[in-house]
Amino acid sequence: MNDNISDKDKKDWQKFLLSKDKLPNKDFKTQKQNLLKIRSIDLHGYTLEQANNAVEEFILKAYDEKVSKLIVVTGKGIHSDVEKDPYVSKDLGILKYSVPEFINNNQNLMRVINDIQDATIEDGGGGAFYIFLKKNKSIG
Repeated sequence: MNDNISDKDKKDWQKFLLSKDKLPNKDFKTQKQNLLKIRSIDLHGYTLEQANNAVEEFILKAYDEKVSKLIVVTGKGIHSDVEKDPYVSKDLGILKYSVPEFINNNQNLMRVINDIQDATIEDGGGGAFYIFLKKNKSIG
């Protein structure tokens, strides 16, 4: 190791010691935090009409509040009473299929939605889905 320190290094060191500037702590990574606002709604026990109304209100309110990700839990429909009615399609009566179809066919909702994806197992798997909202650029 070299014990000879240049005059410039000595001045720089003195300047640093006297300054109020702080060095970033490398032990704590200062990464840009993605402040992802997430909300969820559970539609278990809702009728199809109640679920559609609740989801529409939920999506529009979340968009106004600048939320970016929604988790919609519909359930898998395995406990649905639809199976007991021979005049109702088992697939169409289940919220799991009907709610996303309602959303996709609602132009008012689709104008604020970026993407709809299946949920991971941690968030409900086959009984849930994600809605990623567009950025709300309104002021306020």
